[in-house]
Amino acid sequence: MNKKILITAALLGVISVILGAFGAHGLKALISSESIQTFETGVRYQMYHAIVLLFVGNTVLVSEKSKQIIFYLILFGILLFSGSIYGLSTNSLTGFDFKTIGFVTPIGGLLLLISWAILLINFLKLKAYK
Repeated sequence: MNKKILITAALLGVISVILGAFGAHGLKALISSESIQTFETGVRYQMYHAIVLLFVGNTVLVSEKSKQIIFYLILFGILLFSGSIYGLSTNSLTGFDFKTIGFVTPIGGLLLLISWAILLINFLKLKAYK
């Protein structure tokens, strides 16, 4: 499981950098500055959670069961939260109206919050760490 988490974290990180560069350079002339800021929010949250997955995949402080749950919560949270933000911020460039599926953004955010809560619970259950 740790290898799967780490590979996914690295892929999400690479994709974050690519999307960040695309947002900063490729989208500048195509969408409003407000939409670019929104797009960057999606990139930022994706990168933050890629880094969290790097930690989760490398630590012994989180149970294997919790690692698996956190992995899937973050993966689907990023897909729903950041993915919908990417769609919403570039809505004017596509033929699909992403506003119709905008309700998934807070669901993705909730999944990310739950992953953090599970991480916190694991830390609270730790015996004195030396």
